[in-house]
Order: sequence, then structure tokens, then C-alpha cells
Amino acid sequence: MVELTTPRGERIAFGGGAPLALIAGPCVIESEEHVQALAHEIGRIAGPFVFKASFDKANRSSVSAYRGPGLKEGLRILAGVKAAGHAILTDIHEPSQAGPAAEVADILQIPAFLCRQTDLLREAGRTGRIVNLKKGQFMAPQDFRLCAEKVASTGNSKILLTERGTSFGYNNLVVDMRALAIIGSFGYPVVFDATHSVQLPGAAGSASGGQAQFIEPLTRAAVAVSVDGLFVEVHEAPERALSDGPNALRLEMLSPLLAKLRRIDSLVKSAAFSCC
Repeated sequence: MVELTTPRGERIAFGGGAPLALIAGPCVIESEEHVQALAHEIGRIAGPFVFKASFDKANRSSVSAYRGPGLKEGLRILAGVKAAGHAILTDIHEPSQAGPAAEVADILQIPAFLCRQTDLLREAGRTGRIVNLKKGQFMAPQDFRLCAEKVASTGNSKILLTERGTSFGYNNLVVDMRALAIIGSFGYPVVFDATHSVQLPGAAGSASGGQAQFIEPLTRAAVAVSVDGLFVEVHEAPERALSDGPNALRLEMLSPLLAKLRRIDSLVKSAAFSCC
């Protein structure tokens, strides 16, 4: 089990039979006002959750795409969300970002493209924060164990392993539900990334496309396999989102989706069934 306590004193646990944990928020920080409003609305709908947003999207398809406010300003904005009572997750792309990000974030996230970067993983581990590893689209699930071992080599066992789909030909991803069971066998909590799994990488020319209509069926399947957490990018108007809008979940759809998923999660865990 990996657990944290929000600034409000609320406990959020991943694994160990705990109810499905939620990580949610926009792909990237669009403005201070936007993340504050979105965090408030998600919390109102979901209860205790981990708010996620990136201060920099260093792997955008186009050099002209919006990347975010940057490290210093982004962390200042996220600190404001934390002051409002929410736990925080954000991405880091370079070893030098780990220390500053750890001063604000409860969870440091390693982007899928960077999941084998040894120096980055070890520096994240050394902070003592929870580290969420995204499985690379190019990686077989059994090979993901080696990424976790890089973080664990620092003495930090607070690791989450996130499945986000596997490349299937050009501009397409598929989710192999067997991968959730394989990843779960490593002994760390498993998170399912519902929105990047329906991404169509590079399919919109200078940006990625997406098939948001498949978020619900994939998340229902993943929760039935008994994952420990759900990662979902949420936006009140995905058509206006500055990054990854085509694969984001519309805010108004979060409540009915969570209601279904929590019923499935409760049934699965009450039957003592586990993917691991």
C-alpha cells in the first residue's frame, strides 16, 4: 500500500484493499484561476483525490504547442492548489526538477516517454516522495519491473505503476488487460490512465487526437481487473483545452463515471479478487 494525507487531513490510499483512489486534473496548467476552479469542482464531485497538472509539457508534438507556465511559476500555482487543501501530482522531465517539485508535490510523475531514464528515476526516488511511473507505450509490461527497481534502488518503495496503453501500429494505442495483472505482480499499486489510453498520438497532424468515447468502457474493464487507482485528465471544455483535449474527460461526465466505477470496485474487492 502507498498512502498520503492531504493538507485537510484526509487519507488517500493506493492498494491494500483500499477503495479506488483518484488522480484527476487538466493535462497542463492553463492559468491559476483555471486550476483552482477545476480542483474545487473535482473535489466537490469526487471527495478526497490527488490533483494533477503539469507545469511543463516537454514532449508536445509541435515546437509551437503550448507547454505551460514553467517550473517556477507552475510550482507557485500548484502550491496555491495545495493550500486550498488538495494533494498534488506533477510531472518532472529532468533530474534537476525533482527537488523543487518535491517541495510542493506529494507525487512526482515520470512521463511514459522517460520511464527508462535512470538518472531521472533515481533522483525522483531520492526525494522520498511517492513516484508514479508511467509505462512507456513502447514497453512490454514485464520489462516495466526494471523501471520500478531503479526508483527502489534509492531506498524509496513508495511507487505507483501506471498503465497508459501500448503502441499498436501508427497513431494508435491499445490496452492489454493482461498487462495490469503482470504489472500488479511486481508488488506495487497499479493505476490505470484512462485518458492517455484513448489518445491517438500525433493523429491530428501537429498534435495528438483522441477517442474520449472509449474512456468509460476501458475504465470499467480496468477496475474489474482490480486496479488500485484511476488517472484521468478532466476539463470543463475539452474542445478549448490547451493540451490533450481530444482525449480528456468532460467534467460533467466525471460524477456518473465515478459512481459506476466505485460500484464495480466495491464488488470486486468485496469478492477478494485481485489482479496481483
